[in-house]
This record gives sequence, structure tokens and C-alpha cells, in this order.
Amino acid sequence: MGKISISRTQGKKEIYDDFNDSILSFTEALKKNSNWMSKRFNQKSGTQRVNFPVGLLRKSKHFVFQVQAQGTLNTTLLPRSPWLCQPKAFHELGENAELLNTCSEGRFALLPEHFTCCIQAAVLATGTMQGRSRLTLVLLSVAIACAVAQYVPPWTEDCRKSTYPPSGPTYRGPVPWYTINLDLPPYKRWHELMVDKAPALFALVNSLYLMLVAFIPAAPRWELLDVKLPGLLGNFPGPFEEEMKGIAAVTGIPLGEIISYNIFYEFFTICTSIITEDKGGHLLHGRNMDFGLLLGWNINNNTWVVTEQLKPLTVNLNFQRNNKTVFKAASFAGYVGVMTGFKPGLFSLTLNERFSSNGGYIGILEWVLGKKDAKWIGFILRSVLENSTSYEEAKNILTKTKLLAPAYFILGGNVSGEGCVITRDRKESLDVYELDPKQGRWYVVQTNYDRWKNTFFLDDRRTPAKICLNQTTQENISFATLYDVLSTKPVLNKLTVFTTLIDVIKGQFETYLRDCPDPCIGW
Repeated sequence: MGKISISRTQGKKEIYDDFNDSILSFTEALKKNSNWMSKRFNQKSGTQRVNFPVGLLRKSKHFVFQVQAQGTLNTTLLPRSPWLCQPKAFHELGENAELLNTCSEGRFALLPEHFTCCIQAAVLATGTMQGRSRLTLVLLSVAIACAVAQYVPPWTEDCRKSTYPPSGPTYRGPVPWYTINLDLPPYKRWHELMVDKAPALFALVNSLYLMLVAFIPAAPRWELLDVKLPGLLGNFPGPFEEEMKGIAAVTGIPLGEIISYNIFYEFFTICTSIITEDKGGHLLHGRNMDFGLLLGWNINNNTWVVTEQLKPLTVNLNFQRNNKTVFKAASFAGYVGVMTGFKPGLFSLTLNERFSSNGGYIGILEWVLGKKDAKWIGFILRSVLENSTSYEEAKNILTKTKLLAPAYFILGGNVSGEGCVITRDRKESLDVYELDPKQGRWYVVQTNYDRWKNTFFLDDRRTPAKICLNQTTQENISFATLYDVLSTKPVLNKLTVFTTLIDVIKGQFETYLRDCPDPCIGW
């Protein structure tokens, strides 16, 4: 565990000038050692452990930075993001006060991020007493330290083990099942479910309204959503518009708000999906549904407001026709599309958001202007699950159909090698990355970044997932070990609403509500 002692004894301006110089000088010193550190800690095989005794001292005119770290570090440890450091305690600094801050309770001691973490705590503690320009300079210095931290993969903890069957602080509870009878008229299909979930849906819609009102006056907002939105969007395909009208009637929530609630899922789905194949050719599909980024932060319990409000809305759905299961899905009450589902015995399918400048907002604008040749993502997934009869048919549709928004489709089948990630632009497929167990590719992992690009260094769920899968090995992959991977931070994070595990051949479909107790990254 490292610690930093910061003492200040002189005037504010002089101190902050020296503070910046000290950070810059310290950062340069760390850069010189970055190659060595990368070689020591970026091991790709095994779990080699090394002892790393360190004592660094940086003196400046008014500050003493002392970083100490000693212990056993593992290649799978994850240093936390700099501004998510949660110090045990720090107090407002007086003119001659001292801040002695132990950065966190977790086990991360790689110096660049560890140093930045503590400096950020000092900046927060003193920021209220300085002008904006001076604070900006300090934050720039912190940003430089952040850049140094990129030499080290942003992991946060050892791969979890023995978390299945779910229990303990990361398990919120089970998810209820409901039947959606496709033989009923679309207007009536969701009646039973929405009678139960209307209060929870109203609470979520009200929260979204309050966020919107912060930017748009109330009167125009009501007119836009409740009156003009249904007309602007025109007729939705298939049964979806009638289903949304039925939901609006049962809940008493205006149709415009039900429509906006359904559109809402086209843009904020930040998830992790995994398909694995064991030595016997048996496929498993798992996913964490992460949702609610930037949609309200509760400072009292360190949670995302919308993420928490989605948990009581989470449901397992059994879509039936003639009293027989057509497909199953994990979803949110009030949403008529599908983002997570499977057709027993045939294939499984999950959706992850893909960020692109040519994104869903452009697709919706084109739809409003009358160009309706593209499909809504959640609706096309439901259509595929409802109507396709094979992995190859589903793959062909998901590869070629024009979409309103870019996306990643993660598709699993029922025989060896049937598993892929389809990277989609709005108009075409950019890449189909498939399982190839003969070449050693026994899993595919997809988060929210193209596989051929680096992830954003503050949002790297891909690397920890791969590390944990490699540690698990193909021989030991199962529902239990896949759940372990999906329970490892930051694959599990503050945005995670639920985890779903799917076995197409056995017909197993399990969904669990999740929590991520502190210390936990926000996304």
C-alpha cells in the first residue's frame, strides 16, 4: 500500500506553482521507468508474482512527495482510475495543515496511477480555496500523470473465484419470469407484466423527465414527447406500435414517453458479452448488461440513479405461441425490443452498443424525415429470435440488414465453431469475428470497442475478461467459471444491472441482479 504525505507551509500562489513543477518532475521520473514496469507487469502468460519494494522521494520548495509501496504484486491486479480514488479520509486543509492519505483499501500499487490517485485527492481537498485558472493548471498536471498511467493495463482485482451459485455482496437477487403470449392481440400482450411493474416504470420515466427538464423547459418538453413524438416517428414496424400503445394504456404513462423509453435503449447499452466453447465443443454465452452511464449519480450511496431504477424493472420473458416457447429474453418491463435472448436448441443473441460518429441520432433523424428503410436494433433482434430457424439464417440477417444505429451483435449457435461478433455500421457489416477452436480461439469477448482498436484506457473491460478466461482455461469453462469472469471488476462495475448465462443446447437461461460494492469503478 502506498501513501503520500503533502505538507504546505507557504502562500497559496507560490505553493501551487511549485506543486505543478513537482508533479511534472515526478512524472518525468516515472516515464523513465515505464518500459521496465511494462515488462514486469504486462505479462501475458501465467500468474508470475514479483516482489516490488519501492521507495521514492521527491522534494520541492514547499512539498515533500513520498511514495512507498512494498508487497507482492500479481499480473492480474488492476490499478484504479485516478479520479475514482476513494481515500479512507481527508479533511479540508488549513493554512498549515498536513494531508496524509492512504489511497485505497484495494491492492493496487503500480506507481503512476497510485501517485495520480493521491494527487487527485489533494487537488479535490484544496480546489475550493483556489481560483479556476490555478486549479486548471493543477488538473493539467494530473492529466499528464494519467498519461503515464496508460503504460499499465487498468485492471482492478484478481479474477474472482467461487462466486456461483450467486451469493454475497455482488448478488442483488433473482429475476422474475413472465410469459408474453404472442397469440394475443399486440395491444394486450404486456398487460399482466405492466400491471405489476407500472409503479417502477413510472419512477424511472419520472427520473428521465427530471433530467430532461434540466435542459428543456417543462412546457415544450411535454408537447414534444407526449404530442409530437408519436407523429414525428410515424408507424413502427410489425406489432411494436400497438404493443407500446397497450403499455401506455395499462400504466397511464403517455404514449410519447413510452416511445421515448423504448428509443432510449438504442443509445445507452454499455455491456460485456462473451461466447465460449469447451473442449467438447459445447457453447456457452454470457453477458453483463451495463446501463445508465451519465444518467444521474447518487452521491449518498455511490450509484447511478437509472441503473438502480432499472433493477426492479428487470424481467425474464418467455415468448410463447400455441403454449410453446418461441424464444426467451432478459429485458426491462416496458421495452418491447430485445437485447438479450435465445432460441432454445438453436442460437443465442446479445446486443452491445457501438460508438460511432455516424450513430443512431442520424438514423433517427432520417426516420423522422421519412427515410424508413433501416431497422430499429432492438426490434430486429426480437424479429430474428422470433422468426429465424438457424444460426446461419440469424447471422445472415444481422450482417446485411440496414440499421438505425451501429451495433455489435454477439451470436452463438449449437455446434462447434458457431459463435461470432458482428461489428455493424448503420449500412453494412465491418467485420465478422468467429470462434475457431482449431486455431486456439475458444472464446470471443466484446465490450464497446472495435476489436482491432485499443479500448479507452479508463474503460478497459476487454483485457480483464480475456485474462480471466485464459486463467480459467478451456478445460474448466462452465456456467460457474463464466459467472466468475463476469463478476470480476471492472467487468462488473457500477453500471451493471444484471448478468445472464445461456446454454443453448441444454435450454438453460439464468439472469441475476448485480451490485458492485465499493471500491468499484463507475463504468
